[in-house]
Amino acid sequence: MKTKYAIIGAGPTGLGAAHRLAELGEHDCVVLERNDHAGGLAASFRDNAGFTWDIGGHVVFSHYNYFDRLMDTLMGDDRLEHQRESWVRSCGTWVPYPFQNNIRHLPPEARWECVRGLLPGKRPETRPNNFGEWIEHIFGKGIGRHFLWPYNYKVWATPPELMQYDWIGERVSVVDLKGVIKNIVLETDDVGWGPNNTFFFPLHGGTGEIFRRLADTLGEKIHYGQAVAQVDGQARTLTTQQGLTVEYEHLLNTAPLDILAGQWLAQRDEAMVEATKKLKRNGVYVGGVGLDVKAPSERNSRCWMYFPEDNCPFYRVTNFHNYSPNNTADPGNQLAFMCETSYSEHKPEALDSLMERTVDGLVNTTLMDGSRKPDILTRWEISVDYGYPVPTLERDAGLNHIQPRLEAQGIYSRGRFGGWKYEAANMDHSVMQGVEWADFIVQGTPETTYTRK
Repeated sequence: MKTKYAIIGAGPTGLGAAHRLAELGEHDCVVLERNDHAGGLAASFRDNAGFTWDIGGHVVFSHYNYFDRLMDTLMGDDRLEHQRESWVRSCGTWVPYPFQNNIRHLPPEARWECVRGLLPGKRPETRPNNFGEWIEHIFGKGIGRHFLWPYNYKVWATPPELMQYDWIGERVSVVDLKGVIKNIVLETDDVGWGPNNTFFFPLHGGTGEIFRRLADTLGEKIHYGQAVAQVDGQARTLTTQQGLTVEYEHLLNTAPLDILAGQWLAQRDEAMVEATKKLKRNGVYVGGVGLDVKAPSERNSRCWMYFPEDNCPFYRVTNFHNYSPNNTADPGNQLAFMCETSYSEHKPEALDSLMERTVDGLVNTTLMDGSRKPDILTRWEISVDYGYPVPTLERDAGLNHIQPRLEAQGIYSRGRFGGWKYEAANMDHSVMQGVEWADFIVQGTPETTYTRK
């Protein structure tokens, strides 16, 4: 098979690239997808009980006019708008997110510990060397101990001391001592921070519905069930495990960069393989627990909740029934708790027992009464070994070795794991990385979302 444009992966980045190529009048394109469905980590699944689940807590918000227009075209009115309501479970109580802005909800001793850590002279003034030190530098030991240190270890499955902090940007609300004290004295909350304060969600089909519709616009350009085996950058060919050979002029990879550079690439050498070892990731287990609504206390308006403490395995729980009532089998009358737990070499998890520990965690954190265990209607679970690309201290050195060598062979690697940059891995970022690659290859327009230092 010959094609002008070959794309590996029918996730948000690959689909965004193929869609943009078509808009630019470039229709000689092939998308190879190893699964039998599109969407990648943004796919959704319907279980045997009629509940819909995502691979983690995705929401739709945007930094781009192009992405907004694309969502309008794909979804129209088939979506719901939400105002974010998120909480942190700490010290046996609930604190509105962002935690650091709303510590008035903590017990008095913990509240004082957080304020004391923010006082002049209590925080280090030297430049931090890593993410763990940055937390103390910005927030002090109290906020670090009660939320940021344990939570970030749970979500990244990596000690914060092994991570850089340049990725943070708009993802973490910094703290203002005056504002913290004002909120405590006046008993007010500050919950409006963040780019996802307002978000959208599909009315039916979960997040995956977006990418099912986008994939439908591409028709037979997508070849499902084709898992890549080798990429020859010099010959500009790739082969799949199923025996398909594709000759291409331009290649976009959206599969994990460490697999491309460390296993598939015919021209890899020891230095390339060693560079892939600098790219670290976690895995994520998603446990979905569905049950009928019976207790009024279980009806709430929360979107998602964070869990830094060790009385539960998960770092986040999404009230998936609130995103859309159609995520349950009996809309309006059932609950769908979607729970996420990370794992890695630093934080191993026994996946075969994680569902039971997840249910126990729902009880321990007061999300579910223990007497409700027999009433659980469905227990859905999935584990993905590639959950989040971790921004470790050595990540950029690995990227700066791998990416220029690939691009010298005409191979571009973009997307959450294709580009391996968490700070540019939201849903809108991922789609736009594909769009901007297409603009660059066809028109020479510089990419702005995926950049290197």
